[in-house]
Amino acid sequence: MIPLDEARLKVNDLRQAIEIEKQHRYIDLQGKKQRFSDYLMETLRLLEPFFENQESITLVYNHVQQYCFMDLSGRMRTLEKISYLLDGLSLNKATHRPKTVTLRTFDQPPSAVEVKYVKGVGPRLSTILNRANIYNVEDLLYYFPRKYLDYNNRLKIKDLTEKQEATIIGSVHSVSAYTAKQKHVSIVTVTVKDETGSMNATWIFAKANRAMLESFKSRFTKGTELILSGKVKWDAYKNRFGFDRPEVEILSYSSEDTDEISYNSVNTGRIVPVYPVVPGLNLRVLRRAIRHALDDFLERLADPIPPEIRQRYQLVDLQTALEQVHFPETFYHYEAARKRLVFDELFYIQVRLALIRQQYKQNIHGLSLQVQEHGFVQRFLKMLPFELTNAQKRVFQEIQADMANSEPMYRLLQGDVGSGKTIIALVTLLIAVENGYQGVLMAPTEILAEQHYRNFIQWLTPLGLKVGLFVGKARAKERRELRQGLLNGQIHIAVGTHALIQEGVEFDRLGAIVVDEQHRFGVRQRVLLKNKGENPEMLTMTATPIPRTLAMTLHGDLDVSILDELPPGRTPIRTVLSVGKAKQKEAYQLIQQEIMRGRQAYVVFPLIEESENLSAKAATVEFERLSQDVFPTLKLGLLHGKLHPEEKEAMMQSFSAGRLDILVSTTVIEVGVDVPNATVMMIESADRFGLAQLHQLRGRVGRGAHQSYCVLLTDSRSNETLDRLSILVESGDGFEIAEKDLELRGPGEFLGTRQSGLPDLVLADLIKDKSILEMAREAAFHIVSTQGNLAQYPELHEAIFSKTEEAFSVVTAG
Repeated sequence: MIPLDEARLKVNDLRQAIEIEKQHRYIDLQGKKQRFSDYLMETLRLLEPFFENQESITLVYNHVQQYCFMDLSGRMRTLEKISYLLDGLSLNKATHRPKTVTLRTFDQPPSAVEVKYVKGVGPRLSTILNRANIYNVEDLLYYFPRKYLDYNNRLKIKDLTEKQEATIIGSVHSVSAYTAKQKHVSIVTVTVKDETGSMNATWIFAKANRAMLESFKSRFTKGTELILSGKVKWDAYKNRFGFDRPEVEILSYSSEDTDEISYNSVNTGRIVPVYPVVPGLNLRVLRRAIRHALDDFLERLADPIPPEIRQRYQLVDLQTALEQVHFPETFYHYEAARKRLVFDELFYIQVRLALIRQQYKQNIHGLSLQVQEHGFVQRFLKMLPFELTNAQKRVFQEIQADMANSEPMYRLLQGDVGSGKTIIALVTLLIAVENGYQGVLMAPTEILAEQHYRNFIQWLTPLGLKVGLFVGKARAKERRELRQGLLNGQIHIAVGTHALIQEGVEFDRLGAIVVDEQHRFGVRQRVLLKNKGENPEMLTMTATPIPRTLAMTLHGDLDVSILDELPPGRTPIRTVLSVGKAKQKEAYQLIQQEIMRGRQAYVVFPLIEESENLSAKAATVEFERLSQDVFPTLKLGLLHGKLHPEEKEAMMQSFSAGRLDILVSTTVIEVGVDVPNATVMMIESADRFGLAQLHQLRGRVGRGAHQSYCVLLTDSRSNETLDRLSILVESGDGFEIAEKDLELRGPGEFLGTRQSGLPDLVLADLIKDKSILEMAREAAFHIVSTQGNLAQYPELHEAIFSKTEEAFSVVTAG
């Protein structure tokens, strides 16, 4: 506690500071060392033991913490309350008995300290920070800027050009603030000038608020120096450049007492962070809170990455990284900080994947299934009227080695459209069958399951093997018979959808599992299927080529096989990009010509995201238009998501059997349709699809010996859209297309839905951080292979599991 004489001086200084703040119209004046609100809080803390009414001072603290984002009237009321408290303060030696004050200290790590205890935060601001998922000090330290303002690279007003991102420093020449009553909006325009010219900065607010306008005018008094950053636009009406809603930082205010006003290094340093904010969260206040958190808590944050890894990969320590990512000295320092923090994100994921793989390989024994001489596998391969491609042979050898090994198979098969994954799936299941086990293939849709079932029946019936189809539409009697056949071993291979993982579906001796289009299943669903056997071998498959960086992150615990070769005799599909209604007519003519040659065609419409009902309705309207106006003499069918499974099946059967010329559909035919006679795929509004999805649709044709066509129709003439769609015209390689699709759309959009089993990435970018990902993976698998369960590194173990536990709640799925 400060001495009584010093307390009297503090009270006098505080009264003078309040008077100066009032004279400057309650603008939260910036002093040499700190802002008025910070000085106010600091002084009140020192004087706290001298106040008799502790409830009143606690209430005042809450008001002071919010002072910087109060309106004018709120600031006036706060200073009135403080003045009232100071008037009632007794500092006489005879009457004052100082209270014993216990100062709060924190020995806990930042993750254990609530954010309200950060200097300048408090209960009310902490509630606002909670909306941004900031609950403790560590959350605050890891709340990273979304961009930076580089005040070193500021421009003169005369050097500005339209649409550029620019930063200028100038002084306020005039300010206009008014409410447009007809539109119920408030408009603030500040004219700023430097030695080369002038420009306007404009803010438009949805609600008319007189106090807010007065506050703006008081902040931007004539002569106030400030920094503006934003996108430059040309104001033709006023014949000058301007900013709309720029970032603004006040350097100094116009004042007679100019010595008392200085540059705030936290908010207007050379490189200033700009954070994402939630309603009620002031950017300047957030910066100060983070600065205080760094100053007071950073030293207590342990660095979990072992020194040898930091040294090997030239990584800065964690404390330096966090300091420099928030308040970088230069962009070189920022890049070094970002590299370290991105490495951490990816390293934690890769270590978890490596541990999962180690646990699976060490703790679970495989079945050691050998390919038998003259068994089902060899007999099946001899039956085929074609030879396997080199890629199929390579993948078959990899799977054969896995299944013969005492370690369980843990493999993902990636195959481009039409590369022959089904053959590999069946051979995998047959290895189990010829060793006395059963096999199962699970597909995401009934259409796809039924197609696999038809193929398996055709191929396996000559071998004397029985196949069962397990789908939701099966009748009760049929379900009972199928379940009984599976349980007593009479069904050798089961094919189905989610119906396979229901209670009551039990195997006699499950030995091998194939999951098709595995990204459409959650981790838990694959676990449920796996638990129906004793350590069955598992192969997961996808027809969506996944770029290498994404595969390393999504499936880093798996061995990966790639089918990157198409069977011989496939004629490349000709892909055409058609823009506008005139080109649509040409596409109709192409369909007409192909049907005259005895072929068939698809016409695909995009799904309407808001509603499956709207999608079905839109497809129905287009179906009627095509049937009546465009192809009145041809037989058309309609397929969409609102049809019952039996109706979908009947429609697909009619198209496959050649009873329909054209199938009009939404994207439900993306997977599961194999009609060799179909030679035209016409996709309406192609700009509304992802490249990988378009490539999948294109793969529905070109499955026979005839020349096939894919027509991409769009009304968009934007260069960005046309450049994107042109990638499909130029390439038929699904892996190349996937790489470019990932670059254009990012991982979230590329995958369509959030993947189970992975935490969200905060800083890491799987496109531009490929090299860091490879470093992180190398380091992770090395440390797990040499150190096992990380017992030697308790801080690393704690960091990895605390940051990834939720996402990796189910450890193994295959």
